[in-house]
Amino acid sequence: MSEEATTVNTATVVKKEVNAIPLEEAQRWAKRWKKKEGNYNKHHELNAFLIPKIDLLEVLSEGVDAVRAYIGVDDNNVEKLMIVGTKYDPVTKIYVDMITTVGVEKNTAVADSIYDFTTPCPPDGDPNSPLNN
Repeated sequence: MSEEATTVNTATVVKKEVNAIPLEEAQRWAKRWKKKEGNYNKHHELNAFLIPKIDLLEVLSEGVDAVRAYIGVDDNNVEKLMIVGTKYDPVTKIYVDMITTVGVEKNTAVADSIYDFTTPCPPDGDPNSPLNN
């Protein structure tokens, strides 16, 4: 995994180079998913997502308690699964998203820890899978 440390306002921020996307982009994709179709069933061609191993390894290396996946549509109208680490809050009993730049302006801190280079299935599915019947 490739990481680069940078300093932003006297705080060190670690930027993950592999398959990380900025929070602002993830928010745009999620909004597009909700707005474009309105519900899951309208994405009738979507059966699954192929998730690169590096996405899983990087999110698990953050010391997560669980992982949450959000659905979005990228700028090319391709369905995406955005992976975010979570920490369990015993007081609220909620798994809280570990997104570090909520409220930070674009281009100031980019350690969002939102991973995506997933591809929809089809076309990247296994045509012989028993789950594709």
